[in-house]
Amino acid sequence: MTRKKVTLAYITNDSERKASYKKRKKGLIKKVSELSTLCGVDACAIIYSPYDPVPEVWPSPLAAQSILARFRKLSNMDQSRKMVNQESFTRQRIKKASEQLRRLQKDNNCRELEAFMFRCITGQASVDSFNLTDVSEMGWVINQTLREIKGRMDAMAAEHQRRLAAPPPLAPLPPLPPPPPMLAAPPPPAVEEAPARMEEDGMESFPWNLVQSPTAGGGAGMDGSGLGWDPGMVLPYPYIFGQSNSSQSGQNPNPFNQ
Repeated sequence: MTRKKVTLAYITNDSERKASYKKRKKGLIKKVSELSTLCGVDACAIIYSPYDPVPEVWPSPLAAQSILARFRKLSNMDQSRKMVNQESFTRQRIKKASEQLRRLQKDNNCRELEAFMFRCITGQASVDSFNLTDVSEMGWVINQTLREIKGRMDAMAAEHQRRLAAPPPLAPLPPLPPPPPMLAAPPPPAVEEAPARMEEDGMESFPWNLVQSPTAGGGAGMDGSGLGWDPGMVLPYPYIFGQSNSSQSGQNPNPFNQ
């Protein structure tokens, strides 16, 4: 919530004036105390009023007397260098307000001349209604407008040249195709077990340790160390084949007789 602007004028109502005095006196003493504490300067305040029998002195009468004694030791020029009374303060405020009013009047006049210029360009106004006392200001407005237009044109031309000199933007790459769906691996082909390979002579894989020749041990027959062997014994295919080959070649079919 913003504070309402206070009009600097004498308060005619006695009760309101007294209430405002008490409130602002506390604020003034607080400001002087803050100034002395924050900036480390010697300051004092002496306030006379019709509402108090004695003047209000801050921080104390002795401290105020010490500060006033130092002030009186200065020369007249140093004492009045930054001194302000009611009259000088009022004159400063009037001067400041007059300068602000002059700037606002000049700004408003320029805006009115600029609007009149654009109305003449669009045919909504005639030059015959122009006041000749504003010729110099109208010339300044026209020159200022031309400078602004030229500045905008130069900026646009520079931006156009910069865009022409810049390399063209690269075309975006096409999106990658989605990966193919994962296929289940086919089962490995069934491998048939190869039949056991027989030895070339067909005799090494036979358990000869279980067979005893009838001539072993002096031809005395079986001695209990084997199953015995008889030429009429039927043997598996490889061994029969081997016996037939040996008989045809004139060899002894019994391998123990070799």
